[in-house]
Amino acid sequence: MRIPKRLLLLGAAGALAARRALRAPYDLTGKAVLITGGSRGLGLALAQEFLARGARVTLMARTEADLKRAQAGLKAGERVSIVTGNVAVPADAARAVQATVQAHGRLDVLVNNAGIIQLGPVANATEEDFRTAMEVNAFGPLRLIRAALPHLRGGGRVLIVSSLGGKVAIPHLTPYVMSKFASAGLGQALRAELAPEGVAVTTVLPGLMRTGSPLNAPVKGQPRKEYALFATLAASPLVSLDAHEAARRVVNALVRGDVEAMIGGPALILRTAQALAPQLTADLLRLGHRALPGPGPSDAMVEGRAVESALTRANPIKRSAEEEFNQRGAHGHAPGGDLN
Repeated sequence: MRIPKRLLLLGAAGALAARRALRAPYDLTGKAVLITGGSRGLGLALAQEFLARGARVTLMARTEADLKRAQAGLKAGERVSIVTGNVAVPADAARAVQATVQAHGRLDVLVNNAGIIQLGPVANATEEDFRTAMEVNAFGPLRLIRAALPHLRGGGRVLIVSSLGGKVAIPHLTPYVMSKFASAGLGQALRAELAPEGVAVTTVLPGLMRTGSPLNAPVKGQPRKEYALFATLAASPLVSLDAHEAARRVVNALVRGDVEAMIGGPALILRTAQALAPQLTADLLRLGHRALPGPGPSDAMVEGRAVESALTRANPIKRSAEEEFNQRGAHGHAPGGDLN
């Protein structure tokens, strides 16, 4: 069947108009933004960045004390509201959207930031570890997007915070990697499917950031060794990005309407290497895996803070990030997605 040339031209013009609308710079002034995992880490840095650009924000997290401390620290009055909830619980997703609309009269931007990272060899990971990661890191964004979509149609934005681990399979992060590959795929698929409804979806893929989050990360295998390595790397300016700079780049990607954005130089280098030379990159990751601690005798999981050494505890960059990004008040959380 031949398609009339006029119809083809109209279709092309419509597609171009939609592309321009989704790529047009997005003014955040007065916009209402819901940030999951917003009480600490990258979520808190993103809240600061959105507020600086004139937006109003609602922070969602599981622990009220963390939320209240974050709200007080932001010093933005009624421009900041809070709602407790777990992205792994469907009813909490709907409640967070409703709370945002109630507080600000609208919802324009959904930031899916809540996430959980589990450290340790796959030999010590259980099926439940994989399910937990998927519930928070993959199904969490899906639940929030579905709940928020009625408010976002016709000009809203969705941000999915995936990870370098959503493009490159980093050893000793296997449940996390599996879930972040899923979230990156979700973002790519929804970018196409929600475009006709006027919703632009941006997926960002950060590498290591100095947010202080290792303190609260679940660790398995040989926990003390695993934590010491991860906490040291995450605090090193050589391989990790300042959290405020990361937040600035993330929000810039949203404002530009980017499809995807790698956040951080080392992350971009590793992703590019994998795309251009996948076999070589896989060989290098295999060699890197050999230098990591081996499996432990137990599958028990502990928080990073429980296995701190005097050396990691004394790291001034690490401690500064933990204090600035509200990590030290988060003791005793069950897995549920506030670790970015």
